[in-house]
Parts: sequence; C-alpha cells; structure tokens
Amino acid sequence: MTSIKTKITINFLVAVFVTVTLLEVLFIFFLRKYYYDNTEALLSNQVKTSADFYNKYFSSSSLVENIRDNVDVFWKQTNAQVQILDDEGKLLMDSLGVKEGDIIDTADVRKAIKGGQQGRWIGKVYYDTNEVMAVSYPLTSGEKVVGVLRFVTSLKEVNKSIRGISIIFISIGVMVFLIGVFVSYMLANSIVNPIKEVTKVAEKMAIGDLMVRSDSKRLDEIGSLANTLDYMAEELKKRDELKNDFISSVSHELRTPLTAIKGWAIVLNNEKTDRAMLDTGFKIIEKEADRLSAMVEELLDFSRFVSGKVVLNIESVDISQLVDYVNVYLRPRAERENINFIVDCEQDLPAINADSGRLKQLLINFLDNAFKFTPSYGQVLLRVYREANSLKLLVKDNGCGISKEDLPRVKEKFFKGKNSKSQNGIGLSICDEIVNMHGGTFQIKSEEDKGTEVMVTIPFET
Repeated sequence: MTSIKTKITINFLVAVFVTVTLLEVLFIFFLRKYYYDNTEALLSNQVKTSADFYNKYFSSSSLVENIRDNVDVFWKQTNAQVQILDDEGKLLMDSLGVKEGDIIDTADVRKAIKGGQQGRWIGKVYYDTNEVMAVSYPLTSGEKVVGVLRFVTSLKEVNKSIRGISIIFISIGVMVFLIGVFVSYMLANSIVNPIKEVTKVAEKMAIGDLMVRSDSKRLDEIGSLANTLDYMAEELKKRDELKNDFISSVSHELRTPLTAIKGWAIVLNNEKTDRAMLDTGFKIIEKEADRLSAMVEELLDFSRFVSGKVVLNIESVDISQLVDYVNVYLRPRAERENINFIVDCEQDLPAINADSGRLKQLLINFLDNAFKFTPSYGQVLLRVYREANSLKLLVKDNGCGISKEDLPRVKEKFFKGKNSKSQNGIGLSICDEIVNMHGGTFQIKSEEDKGTEVMVTIPFET
C-alpha cells in the first residue's frame, strides 16, 4: 500500500518536473527563434541592399553579363557565402567556389523565384558539417524575376551560443527540481505528521481510552478533524457515563419492586397471616408487579425504537375520542393529587392517519411528567387544536420547570436532570422517536419555578 506521504511527494515532483520541463522547452524554443530571427534579419538587410543595388543599376544587362563584369558588387555588403542563381534555380556563381551548374531547389529559392519574395531556409549542405541558414531574394528586370541572390551563413556559432545558454537554464531547471524534491518532502511531512498524530489519538480512543485528546492548535482541515475527534471522545465519554448511570438507575428501580415482592412473599408464606394481611400483601405484590412490567415494557419499547424495529400501525384516528380517553384515564390521578387538570379540545377536528396507540402513549407520557413536577393545587393543561394543515398538541403545567443547563439535553437517551423523577431517562427520547415517525416536531419550553410547555406538531393531509 502506497502511503499518503509517498503519493504527495510523487505528485508534487511530477508537477514540478512537468512545469520545469515545459518551461525549459518553451525557453529553448524561443531562445532558438530569437537567435535565428536575428541572424535572418542581418542576412536579410545585407541581401536586400545588394539586390536593390543590382535592380537599380544593373538590371538593364543580363544576369550572366553582370556576374562576369560586376560580380564584386554582390558580396561587398556581407561576409556570408554568396550564391547567384538563374530563374530556374541553377547555380551560376558561388563565392566559396561551390560547383556551378547545380540546381538548388530549397524552400527559400522556390519562394524567391515563384513568389517574388524573400525566403529563408535552414538545413545541412554537403560542404559544411554544421547547419546553415540561407536567405534568398529575387533579382528582377522590370516586373520579371531573372534570378536569385542567395546569402548563406553557418549556424555554428549561433547554435553554440544557444547550447551554452540552454545548458545554463537546464542546470537551473535541475536545481529547481532538486529543490522541489526537498520542498515536497517537507510538505509531505507537514501534512502526514499531523495526520499520524491524529491517527494515534483515534487508535487510543478506539481501544477505549476516552480521556486522550489531540489538543490540536491547527486552523486547517487537519485541525478541524482533530477537534472533531476530541468532541466525539467527549460525547462518547458523556454517553458512557449516561449509560453507566442508566444501568445503575435501572438496576435500582428494578430492585425496589423485586425487593417488595420478595419481602411480601416471605411474609405471606406463613400460616399465621390473617386475611387482612393477605389482602394488603397481594395488592402490594400486584402493584409492584405492574410497576415492574411497565418498566420492562418501556425498556423493550426503547430497544425496538433504537433498533428501528418499530412499525407504526397507521389508521384513521378520531382525535376527539383519543383525547377523551386520555382525560378519563388521568382524571382520577389529577383528583387524587389535587391538580387542576384542564382539557381543551377543539371541536370538529378532522380524523388523521396515525398510530392511535403511539399517540396515546405520547400524551400520557407528557401528562405523566407534568403531574410529577406539578405540586398539589397546581395546574396542568392539555390543549388540542388545528393550525393550518397541522395538529397541535400542547401540554402545559406550572410546576417546578427545567433548568437552563438540563433543557437542551432532556431529549437525550438516558439523561436524567437534577429535578428528574424518571425511572430510567428514556421517556422523552421515546416520545421524540414517535413524533419523528409521524413526520412531526417536538419542542419543549421551560423555566425554573414557572413551569414547562411541550408543543407537538403533526402534519396531516386534508
């Protein structure tokens, strides 16, 4: 497996190599063009001066006669090799003594004869080991091209200069590449080393050490990752503590009814126990068994919600009947605890598609909490009404309320606030799941010593 460090180094070096190579190629190309263009410009000025002089003063005579009588005129202006060709490209004269009569059919000659324009050619000739540059210019008599004046110069010194400068810049390019190797290595380390540190922290977290922290001060993506890991560890630590508290709380809550059941079973298992004692014992055992069953059912319900195995039994629900049921169910408790229980249900509410059992569970859970935290002669309000295409369920009390510290966390699993009378801290988390499964929202507003307000909004189709 290729490491990130190796990949970063290779990718960076490839980028540097491609960039340097491209720049070197472009530089050498333009350097060569610059030198060749300057050489051409020099030859062009010389050949044009000689050709203009011929066209002005000697064009009345034939080209052959001028070569015989005025040949010096053609190479006075230059140190280059001078060639004169007729209008068919046949070599008539060469200042270096190259064999006359040869046909020269290079691009520059063709352009001068056929196009009547100056032409340039770069290539090899048999009498020189170096490249040469030839510049041809037409010789005219009136409007007719009668021959070609051709200046040829060796590119030995020019190419030598180009090679020398190119070697210098290639050396610079190699140095830049070597610097790139060093920089890429340092760059890879600056990225990989922090990742390794974060990885070590994550590995420690993975084996259960939730106290370890990266404490990164970086402000980039790696720093953000490190801070996220620290936050995750903190949350896992809190949830682990909540889980332990939950197990401890559940164990205590389960032990209480079991202890009562076992104690009364021992008491009742006596021949001397009278009927009144038997009735009292059986009632307590039944009550504690119901309490134990309710706790177990709540835990099982919570487990099903967490595992995603809960399926809503959707049916048409008459909200008014459901509210009446909850009123009848909780009215005796309200009277027993001297609480003013107010039920306000809007008339002619439409039936909605929902799980009636889960909605009952929802309302009973909210109202049960309201009763728990509302003192005698306090007030609990259940209001059900329609707003646009939503059903609103409002439960409000004037009890002890919830502290600012606990309020944001009351929906968390296993959380029990300082005023909580919950058996296991999962009631509101179950309610939240029920509301979500109905596509609704669930909000809690509360203030200590002033009461709590729970608002559930469930959308429905009209």
